[in-house]
Amino acid sequence: MSGIVGYGAYVPVYRIKSAEIAKVWGEDTVRIEKGLGIKEKAVGGVDEDTSTISVEAARNALLRSGTDPQKIGALYVGSESHPYAVKPTGTIVAEAIGATPNLTVADLEFACKAGTAALQITMGMVDSKMIDYGMAIGADTAQGRPGDALEYSAASGGAAYLVGPNSESIAIIESTCSFTTDTPDFWRRQHAEYPTHGGRFTGKPAYFRHVIGATNRLLEKTGTKISDYTQVVFHQPNGRFPIEAAKKLGATTEQIKTGLLTPVIGNTYSGASMLGLSAVLDEAKAGDTILVTSYGSGAGSDSFAITVTDKIDERRNKAPLTKDYIAKTKYIDYATYVKYRKKLRQ
Repeated sequence: MSGIVGYGAYVPVYRIKSAEIAKVWGEDTVRIEKGLGIKEKAVGGVDEDTSTISVEAARNALLRSGTDPQKIGALYVGSESHPYAVKPTGTIVAEAIGATPNLTVADLEFACKAGTAALQITMGMVDSKMIDYGMAIGADTAQGRPGDALEYSAASGGAAYLVGPNSESIAIIESTCSFTTDTPDFWRRQHAEYPTHGGRFTGKPAYFRHVIGATNRLLEKTGTKISDYTQVVFHQPNGRFPIEAAKKLGATTEQIKTGLLTPVIGNTYSGASMLGLSAVLDEAKAGDTILVTSYGSGAGSDSFAITVTDKIDERRNKAPLTKDYIAKTKYIDYATYVKYRKKLRQ
């Protein structure tokens, strides 16, 4: 069985408040904040993209693990905002962290769950002894059309996980499973700048069906109950959906509060559930159990049952904590946001 040997997060310093966006479009700030459960979101700077976010997160994961990057046999970057249509993000990351050329690299895309798909792939490769260590990254600089509801939530950030042998792990991945269907709730065609969303599919047939379906399957597979877990992390497209999913599954507010980051950094897409998990690991104690369920539009969810080991205390503070990045905040106005996210087109 493989586990998490090291993990790292990165959230850009820039923030824009929901009220600032609402002011530009003449929207009711109270209605927006209450409806989405988001007060502000993280914005990648003019020189930040999925590759730079992935590099920072990967470096933090290596700092925590103390692993020689040349021992990494596979590296996968999950994102829906790779900087190139044809040119892998993963090769940039591998070169930047000092990995050997003798590894396999690929970019993955499955809306907001590409990072957890990368985690499952690296787990399989380590468990089968094809490789000793594998890096799984989920990162995005998410897009939202000006004036669209997504503009309040689409954010920037990511997290990286170094998967390796059980004996070196700060957290053991006890089990994983997935739930997948063809549900068209969100998409972006080739050459389109911004995604489109099918509003009536977004909730019940898309997010809730898959998150609840994958979670229930994991509980059945492991013979556990939701109450058996110390912490629970659900994908968070907004601040409201994960709370509703928790209620439907019987999870408490106490179980989900540590990993619920969207209200203050927005939806980081492929980074969302990965960052939620990193925030939980930042606070976890040996013996804690964690349930994580991601969600990606189109649609699918991956669920994980994780147990924290006694190695967490010796490695936790070897890299910046997730909350450290969140605490470093510089607020920007809408004009600066438009500039940084390159929303002006000739």
